[in-house]
Amino acid sequence: MSDGSSVAKSLRDRFSGTTEEPLGRAFSDLLENPLLTAAIGRAFDAREKASQAQEVAMGALNIPSAADIERLTRRLRSVSHRLEGIEDGVHQLNRAFSPTGVEARLSAIEEQLQTLSGRIDDLAKPQPAAGRASAKKGSAPAKRKKAAGG
Repeated sequence: MSDGSSVAKSLRDRFSGTTEEPLGRAFSDLLENPLLTAAIGRAFDAREKASQAQEVAMGALNIPSAADIERLTRRLRSVSHRLEGIEDGVHQLNRAFSPTGVEARLSAIEEQLQTLSGRIDDLAKPQPAAGRASAKKGSAPAKRKKAAGG
């Protein structure tokens, strides 16, 4: 077996060493040949025209092309992302307007109103200490007038 593999290896080495250079020259000559480059150009043009004709035929038969399907896929992804955003917004609104949330906010507002009305009531009541002080201030000038003979 080792003899067979060594023979195959030596043949491969011989062919690779001798054939690489001639093959390279042959391909280079072929690529420089104007007849071959013109044929390759015509083949690419024919491929493009065939692709366009296929697209027109598929359009006439109302069959979507790969480009149509790709555009539709992108559009569907865009709509899906927008729908997810709308769903998130609806969930936030549901949480904000849930009965427990609204009731809690109303209870807090009622407590604040009660506190404020209590403070207003306290300010509206006449304060006895302040009334006496103003009475004393009012009586002091009257005493002075009497003492002056007035």
